[in-house]
Amino acid sequence: MIRINVIIANIRWHRYIKNPGNFIDKKINIYNQKNKTFKKKTIFCTLLLSGDKEIKKLNFKFRKKNQPTNVLSFPFYKKKELTNRIKKDKEIYLGDIIINLSKIKDKKNITNFKLEFNKLWVHGLVHLFGHDHKREKDFKKMNMIEKKFLSYLN
Repeated sequence: MIRINVIIANIRWHRYIKNPGNFIDKKINIYNQKNKTFKKKTIFCTLLLSGDKEIKKLNFKFRKKNQPTNVLSFPFYKKKELTNRIKKDKEIYLGDIIINLSKIKDKKNITNFKLEFNKLWVHGLVHLFGHDHKREKDFKKMNMIEKKFLSYLN
């Protein structure tokens, strides 16, 4: 099963989602009930809910980009090593995801804040599983995985 530890670094999140930790728990529990892939495993990560200031610092420190972004992911393992860990370990720490509140709420034509939030944390989670979108074929594969994951949440 997948578990996500939520840390709120920016209290403005509560304006949009009353209790983000409970929100994520409910979503991930729905996923775990519908998808039995990790039934005998505990796979967990940390989700930091930030604003522009926090994510800009992290983006500069780790990616040398001096600007805020919508989501950052810091996988603990490369894809091949993670695959080996999943085969042999019962508990696996995937890494960290950081999501920027400002990039969601400032998005043009946003109709559903929670849907946009779901898209971002799922995107970050797929990165933690070792996927990227540097090449077009990788982008398509990652997009397909994200859509499948999101379909479980509805």
